[in-house]
Amino acid sequence: MDDTLRIDTSRDALDRDMIHAFLAEQAYWCRGIPRATVERAIEGSLCFGGYLDGRQVAFARVVTDGATFGYLADVFVLPAYRGQGHSKTLMAAVMAHSQLQGLRRFSLATLDAHALYAGFGFTAPARPQSLMEKLDPDIYTRQPGRP
Repeated sequence: MDDTLRIDTSRDALDRDMIHAFLAEQAYWCRGIPRATVERAIEGSLCFGGYLDGRQVAFARVVTDGATFGYLADVFVLPAYRGQGHSKTLMAAVMAHSQLQGLRRFSLATLDAHALYAGFGFTAPARPQSLMEKLDPDIYTRQPGRP
């Protein structure tokens, strides 16, 4: 058994069932996300799958124009595989990818993984007063038809 995480950026290799199940059921940031939304997100992103012995155990995606901006999203390692350095391997592959070099801004949002991302050069925004967002954190769990 090889315990080295293999990274692949092929969308065809992704275990979309596992990705959707994790995001919809376990991820604090998008609980209840519909499968169709995950599919659209995958198709519109540069995706990174992490594999052990042919099984996908990690995922990350970057929304980018490949020139000036990138947004890192949906980074996870399945719970049974955490604490083994796989998140660092996954992030190293993301940061080394040729399409993500020379970006003026590379951003992300996290509640609990600041130390991981700081190890790859991410910091709090230099000018938070210049950043804005339109956030609807309950969009996937709110009853249909309710604002």
